[in-house]
Amino acid sequence: MLSAFANSLKIPELRQRILFTVAIIFVCRLIAVIPTPGVDAATLREIVDRMVAGTGNIGFMGMLDLFSGGALTQAAIGALGIMPSISASIILQLLTAVVPSLEKLAREGDAGRQKIIQYGRYLTVALCLVQGYAMASMLLNPGAMGLQVLEGEQIVSMAHWPFILLTILTMTTGTMMLMWLGEQITARGIGNGISLIITISIVSRLPGAVQQAVNMFREGSANIFTLVTMLVLVFLVIGAVVAVTQAQRKIPVQYAKRVVGRKTYGGQSTYMPLRVNYSGVMPIIFAQAILMFPQRLLLMVPVQAVKTFAEVYLRDYGPLYMTLYSLMILFFSYFWVATQFHPVQIADDLKKYGGYVPGIRPGKPTAEFLDRVMTRITLAGAVFLTGIAVLPMILSSSFRIPPMVAQFFGGTSLLIIVGVMLDTMRQVESHLVTRHYDGFLRKGHLRSRR
Repeated sequence: MLSAFANSLKIPELRQRILFTVAIIFVCRLIAVIPTPGVDAATLREIVDRMVAGTGNIGFMGMLDLFSGGALTQAAIGALGIMPSISASIILQLLTAVVPSLEKLAREGDAGRQKIIQYGRYLTVALCLVQGYAMASMLLNPGAMGLQVLEGEQIVSMAHWPFILLTILTMTTGTMMLMWLGEQITARGIGNGISLIITISIVSRLPGAVQQAVNMFREGSANIFTLVTMLVLVFLVIGAVVAVTQAQRKIPVQYAKRVVGRKTYGGQSTYMPLRVNYSGVMPIIFAQAILMFPQRLLLMVPVQAVKTFAEVYLRDYGPLYMTLYSLMILFFSYFWVATQFHPVQIADDLKKYGGYVPGIRPGKPTAEFLDRVMTRITLAGAVFLTGIAVLPMILSSSFRIPPMVAQFFGGTSLLIIVGVMLDTMRQVESHLVTRHYDGFLRKGHLRSRR
């Protein structure tokens, strides 16, 4: 594998793409650390650290901060991260399945896709304006958002409306800049740009997690047995995530022979891959986003019993929270498959081009067969996804492992890192194989040329 990495730098085009990607990632990290004008980043950091020390996490805001690489809790110009663009993309994907006009655009080929991408950019700007205003309001009144502010602490040093307008403009520009840089990586670099930016943002938290793990041993809260257990567990979890991410059910497909003149077309056998974890990380994101609201809404009710219920039973990492979290992941796993996987359309396309599943009649029986198979394998993927999502919560609540350390044992972080790294390695390997080098699965030596 190390030889394969070395060979990657021997190919001029691939080397240029890798260096270009590294340079763009460096720019993205700069955007994540430059504070918004008028914000005292040091004071904000102290407030957030104090809240994390008291509660163990900062809820959904912690997930957004994870995706932005710490930019959110520093009120950087890239505080909103790339999440508005991802949210806009998800919204359009869901609307495409239910809005006939968008579905028609999606069927018009490249021109239709470009139009949908344009709509996504407009929607991204709208989401940035709303989220930028919410971020500015939180900085002006942090106590209303649950942040524990001591007397005399002040985050913002500007007037009310000038700061709000400046923050909206700055953070919207930062997000659009990140989105443009991601598109540049996709076009001129290696890998998917948006996904790589999110992955690098998550990995940027790794040094802090290692430092907290070291502090556990210094403080005596962990021993060598805990260290060995954590190392074994992280390798087992990563291996399981890789296996399930790549797992697929291969449906055999046979194409009928067609004779046109003296030429024969079709007749070959192939297969249709159905991914076990078809929905990817989306069910976890949906579940976390929705579960953010019940506790906040109940805490606003002027009844002490209701507030107590919300604080005790709906707290993050609590038993009821984890139960609801697991059920919602299972639900959204099937919901995503129902909106994105279209067995009737697949069956019609197979019938149109002379393909069929051996032993299954074309048309409606094929659609029912695909739907039945997808339902069964989705159950396995959803159960595994639920276990991976709940594992960091169990480690944090039951074994007193810091949340920043526990997040690398599963959940959104690990799923995104594994998926993006596998996709990037496949792209690099395709360049190596094309130029007669071995890929990552072999020794990496240069093959003999004729």
